Order: sequence, then structure tokens, then C-alpha cells
Amino acid sequence: MTEALEKPGRDAVVSLREITKETLRPFLNMKVAKPQEEMVANNAVSIAQAHFEPKAWFRGIYADETPVGFIMLFDDPDEPVYFLWRLMVAEQFQGMGYGRKAINHLVEYVKIRPGAKELLVSHVQEVPGNPGPFYEKLGFEYTGEVEGNELVMRLTL
Repeated sequence: MTEALEKPGRDAVVSLREITKETLRPFLNMKVAKPQEEMVANNAVSIAQAHFEPKAWFRGIYADETPVGFIMLFDDPDEPVYFLWRLMVAEQFQGMGYGRKAINHLVEYVKIRPGAKELLVSHVQEVPGNPGPFYEKLGFEYTGEVEGNELVMRLTL
């Protein structure tokens, strides 16, 4: 039986927290809006990938004490390459500013990583409702690079 989550308000304090076996279940049950399913892997897949990629850094996004999303970074200080690999905010929590606040926290984390000069992200352009405009509002700019069918964006730190 799944507990109904109380919806925090726009003024909720957003934090990034380690996901443990005790806190895992709400993240596995999160879903994005139907049209977004084409744009982001579900959290179970992301968490599994993270456990097999030593350069993956991932956290649960909380608004106050409510789990609301998931964020994952490719964190390679040897190169140095920092890539926002996944961002998902559960459908019922979208439009509350939680994704923006989570990325702001991620940017602060990346700024203290060795050699960090930029944070990269990519998205599929052809999908309606793609997150490009969202990332642009946060200061990301298109690099002109294309990886697979995804446009690469950069935030200079």
C-alpha cells in the first residue's frame, strides 16, 4: 500500500539527500507526466545505472520532508566533466519551482568539485515540451554540439 504524499507549498525548503534502502520506495514509485515519459528514464532505471557507474552521483529531491524528485550527475573530476545526467520531478510536484531549486543546489555542489568550470546537460529537441526553455531560464546555453539525437547545453560556473 502506497502512502499518499502531502503536497508541500512553493515556499518549501528544497534539499538533495542520499537515497538509502530505507528511503528508496517513494523514488521508485514516482512518475512524470505521460508526455515526459519519452524524455527521462524512470528512477528505478536511473538508480540501477548509478550503481554500475562509479562516476554517478545521485540524490533524492525533497521539498521539506516530502520526496518530490530525483537528480543524477555524471561526476568525473579526473577529466573534469560534470554532466546533469537525470532530472525528474514527479508529475504532482511539477510547476512548484522544485526542479529549479534542485539544479541550484547541484550547481553549488559542482562548483566545489575539482576543476569545475561548467555543467553540461542535454535534451531531445524534437519531443514536444522538451526541457530546453527550462534550462535556458537557468542560464544554460546551447553549445552547438549534438550527442546522438540530443542537443548539448552548458552552464558556465
